Amino acid sequence: MFPRAVERRVRLLAQKVPVLAIRDFRILLADRVIAPASFAFSIVGVSFAVLDETHGSTSVLSYVLAAQIAPSIVFVLLGGVVADRVAPQRVIAAGNLMMAVGEGTFGIMVLAGHPAVWQMIGLECLTGTGMAIFYPASTALLPRIVPPGAMQQASAVSRLAMNGAQMGGSVLAGFCVAVIGPGWALAACGVGLLGTLPLMLSLRVLPHERGQEASMLRDLREGWSEFRSHTWIWTITAQFAVVMMAWYGAFTVLGPAAVRLHFGPHAGPAAWGAITAADSLGLIVGGLVSLRFTPRRPMLFIVLIGASIAVTPIALGMFWPLPLICCASFALGIAIEILMVQWTVAMARQIPPEKLARVASYDALGTVMAMPLGALIAGPAAAWATMPRAQFGAAALIVIASLLALIPRDIRQFRAGQLAVSRTPSPADLAVQ
Repeated sequence: MFPRAVERRVRLLAQKVPVLAIRDFRILLADRVIAPASFAFSIVGVSFAVLDETHGSTSVLSYVLAAQIAPSIVFVLLGGVVADRVAPQRVIAAGNLMMAVGEGTFGIMVLAGHPAVWQMIGLECLTGTGMAIFYPASTALLPRIVPPGAMQQASAVSRLAMNGAQMGGSVLAGFCVAVIGPGWALAACGVGLLGTLPLMLSLRVLPHERGQEASMLRDLREGWSEFRSHTWIWTITAQFAVVMMAWYGAFTVLGPAAVRLHFGPHAGPAAWGAITAADSLGLIVGGLVSLRFTPRRPMLFIVLIGASIAVTPIALGMFWPLPLICCASFALGIAIEILMVQWTVAMARQIPPEKLARVASYDALGTVMAMPLGALIAGPAAAWATMPRAQFGAAALIVIASLLALIPRDIRQFRAGQLAVSRTPSPADLAVQ
């Protein structure tokens, strides 16, 4: 009786959300619950593990987090080429395995003793390599599973699941670090990511058929040519290179140190978990809004939302009360999620599917290439110029970069109608299994 009742509920839900009728999408959805919930333990665990082991050193935290993001500069393009050559879910599985080993080993070393700085940096490099190859493959996978007309619904639903999982994971991670320590949180992250491997390997997505075997260099040139042919892509990528550099240093590096300083070493992890959970809750609400809402000028919307990210370093620099910081994080999360859905849909509908992973890899490279610099600058800047001044400087960079991104006419004139389906779905896209 119970399985039949569950089956009826699933069928009823599939009638309301048709994309759930696709078997591979349901499997992908399960992965996008487990993986973000697991990695939320890393987001909280790494920062507080480093701060605990180094007695609150923001400089060492800068080096460790820079090591996490630096591999993207090398491996994200390779990940894009590979994901256009082989089944993208296999690339994702490899990335998840790297992250599981990196974070799980970090956790074991924290529990066993006191890891050296070089060991923490090396393990975060491994985690960062997994993150680098994951993104372009993940971007290319969803359009291979659902038909083009269902992309906005599929993107919104999948991101809704991801953000809900991340919110729950952030809350649990904050309390886990506060009560039993960051080592256990990192170990839990590793175990959870290992659990995603069977899901990814059970997907039935095949590699693209290739007429002739091209060299990797030729694949990179083709991806670059497609990337630079769209003004809206490279302009917004350049904007977010600066925005993410400033945000990464101000929020990811200095944020945990700021709440630890302001709320104390015991309450700090729980406060940080609350802030990241509020952001995730905003992402969930934004995902619900994205099911039906499309801005008339999506690229202008994306640029302006990029400017609003400046509120995060301002809130931390001024040491707003925790409820107010959480409210700001919640509101920003709503806007960011709508931005991400629009960007995902635009990329999937405007870029040929056989080049999508490579274009996404150039987008990812441009976005993250300056983030290690932001991480390396943030800690010493806070030590030299004080925490608030470093945060305000980051906010100023975010606003200036966003204003410059408004200069190209394509950004201001790009309308939602241009996101109409621009390619014919393949039989594999339309298959509902």
